[in-house]
Amino acid sequence: MSNETHHAKPLASAHEHSHTHHHAALDRHVEGRRITWISVVVNLVLTAMQIAIGWIAHSQALIADAMHTLSDIVADAFVLYANRKGAEAADADHPYGHGRYETAASLVLGILLAGTGTGILITAAERLSDIGTLPPVGVVAIWAALFTLVAKEGLFRYMLGIAERLRSPMLVANAWHARADALSSLVVAIGIGGALLGFSFADAVAAILVGAMIVRTGLRFAWDAMQELMDAGLSPEEVAAIRATIEGTPGVVDLHDLRTRRMAHQVLVDAHVQVNPRISVSEGHRIAEQSRARVLAKHEEVLDVLVHIDAEDDLLPPAGAIKIPGREELLRHLDSLLGETLPDGLRVIFHYLGNRVEAEIFLPQELAADLQRLAKMQAHLEMHLVNDPWFSSISLNRRIAPE
Repeated sequence: MSNETHHAKPLASAHEHSHTHHHAALDRHVEGRRITWISVVVNLVLTAMQIAIGWIAHSQALIADAMHTLSDIVADAFVLYANRKGAEAADADHPYGHGRYETAASLVLGILLAGTGTGILITAAERLSDIGTLPPVGVVAIWAALFTLVAKEGLFRYMLGIAERLRSPMLVANAWHARADALSSLVVAIGIGGALLGFSFADAVAAILVGAMIVRTGLRFAWDAMQELMDAGLSPEEVAAIRATIEGTPGVVDLHDLRTRRMAHQVLVDAHVQVNPRISVSEGHRIAEQSRARVLAKHEEVLDVLVHIDAEDDLLPPAGAIKIPGREELLRHLDSLLGETLPDGLRVIFHYLGNRVEAEIFLPQELAADLQRLAKMQAHLEMHLVNDPWFSSISLNRRIAPE
């Protein structure tokens, strides 16, 4: 049966840990913002170049690819906004921070990728069905397409490296958006090359293949974001590592109901930790603090840990369906079991174990010294405790009650 829940502070203080996480979030924001602005500049230059050369060389494919590049600029603007919001510190309305902005951005970018791929598929199908009407294109168009391909691939590799280092799903999704654009530029290059060589169907076939790849990538990002928004947990290996960290904490008897959920690049953890039922509340709280501190120290991706202290394994079914009343009624019931009314303010400790109650009664000095009265109470207790529905044991303690 559960005793209490601790949202405990780590030994180094929850404030310090929160302060460190906030600075890390700001660093991620600055670097994420920088690479996104680089992407915006590159895409603007490529869009202007593709539109100009596509118009001069009569290449509709190059102009269409320019529109695709333009969609990247829109995506980058969205990423900049989400990156700024995601770096904001926790507040009263968002006590765990604003990391889910990144998750939402990943979902939208995944949908954009899927939409881009679908557009390529539709365009390729239309071109494949009407090959004879395709206008001739100039040779300069293929050089523009190859330059765009190289620039986009370089941008993708640069962005992906930083995104993976920052562990930002949003920036990873945006990097793969650049790769999708690079693949579409490859399609344009193949199409223009095929047209120059007399194989006008080549670009349409390649576009269909690449469009399908882009749709698949977009759907995967959207699905991963949806899983996170639905509080999907960590992998079994990651959960096992956190479990081992908590179980290694001195004073932890057992661990159950360990749950995790992602929030952008960070993780939230809560766990039920079983301790010795005879220890004090303060010692149980101390064990909770130590468990949380160990997880935060060994698992950098963990933002916060909620530790619930149990006196026993509350996942096990109770021995019976006995409903235990509140403390006031239990105290009144003690009077009937002892055969006399206990004085007000008497120190009584209840242990709720196995769906029953164990009571420790600290007797006042005058009562503890009255051996005849004490023996009468003990005899009355032994007679009535045998089949008691609530109490499993009652001990009369003659030493002075602790404050």
